[in-house]
Amino acid sequence: MALWWWRRCCCCFSRAPAFGSLRSLLEAAGPRLGCGPCAGRAAGRAEMHYFLGRSSVLSFPKIRSIFLRFHHTTTSRTCSCSKTVTDEKYKDPFKLGRKDLKNLYEDIKKEFLVSTAELREMCEYYFDGKGKAFRPMIVVLMARACNIHHNNSGEVQASQRSVAIIAEMIHTASLVHDDVIDDANSRRGKMTVNQIWGERKAVLAGDFILSAASVALARIGNTTIISVLSQVIEDLVRGEFLQLGSKENENERFTHYLEKTFKKTASLIANSCKAVSILGCPDPKVHEIAYQYGKNVGIAFQLIDDVLDFTSCADQLGKPAAADLKLGLATGPVLFACQQFPEMNAMIMRRFSLPGDVERARQYVLQSDGVQQTTYLAQRYCHEAMKEISKLRPSPERDALIQLTETVLTRDK
Repeated sequence: MALWWWRRCCCCFSRAPAFGSLRSLLEAAGPRLGCGPCAGRAAGRAEMHYFLGRSSVLSFPKIRSIFLRFHHTTTSRTCSCSKTVTDEKYKDPFKLGRKDLKNLYEDIKKEFLVSTAELREMCEYYFDGKGKAFRPMIVVLMARACNIHHNNSGEVQASQRSVAIIAEMIHTASLVHDDVIDDANSRRGKMTVNQIWGERKAVLAGDFILSAASVALARIGNTTIISVLSQVIEDLVRGEFLQLGSKENENERFTHYLEKTFKKTASLIANSCKAVSILGCPDPKVHEIAYQYGKNVGIAFQLIDDVLDFTSCADQLGKPAAADLKLGLATGPVLFACQQFPEMNAMIMRRFSLPGDVERARQYVLQSDGVQQTTYLAQRYCHEAMKEISKLRPSPERDALIQLTETVLTRDK
């Protein structure tokens, strides 16, 4: 079943429902050799099938190489503004975005206008500059790519940079709240806010970060942008509620998982990308490209995160390994493994609450192809992200966003 995710054409996947059942997703994305838009792509499709059929797990360079040759014959038909991706060396996303993210955390801390020393310390705790600022990086690169596409201006507007700051603030506030809900004791290799200051104060700190982000958002003064980014906060809450529940039916369970993944992780990236595209370009097609890129990269990011929960050690992750199982969560690797080991269904429904459930479920996952299947799925979402962003005019920033999909797939923490 894993190879079904790859043995198909690009346009068939794009017509698949956003959060269909596992079966409907696979069927909608399966090979349709006779579909109209695909009729002239036999050579490219055959090449993809040949390579994908030979390898159980593809390296990103091979995925990208196949994509570039295959996409060359399709981009002109998908969007009038599209250009093919060149084979020139891709730019390092983090080097390209560094200029626009200079003093990012100092600027975030300036948003915390509070006289209470303890509250300020709690709010600033995770903004220590030790992370890679993955979300702000995507936002500023998308801003530059859309600006160049529209009027050849590579400069990031002040309002676009504000979106990057707001995105990081919303993300961090969600981490503080998540740690309270999960009773987590470590995050990014150090103690969590709730472990140091207690749950009640941690909730208030997360609320304060969100309120500061809302003030910064209002300062942009664009009602459309306010609406787009407010959706993120709603999605975060709805996603958390989805995570608290579970589905008995296998197909509903996978739908539930993907929807939760979008709302908790991908919505922030998708809507932040959309926001900066609106600020930089009036074309609704570009707004949709930015949104779809962010959505697909965001889902892939979380899928790989769920894989790392089984494949990386606690030191690499900065949090305990198998943390999701201990929280009673059935992520992608577990859901795929359940197809090979149906006895896991009972454990999923009781949220791995009996003694020994967590370790048994972990062993089932490692004995199955659940990790591999989830990685395939992440690769597919990254492929879609590459396809979308390649519709923009060529620029170093656009190519860096393509390169960023490799970072998502190959990261180890």
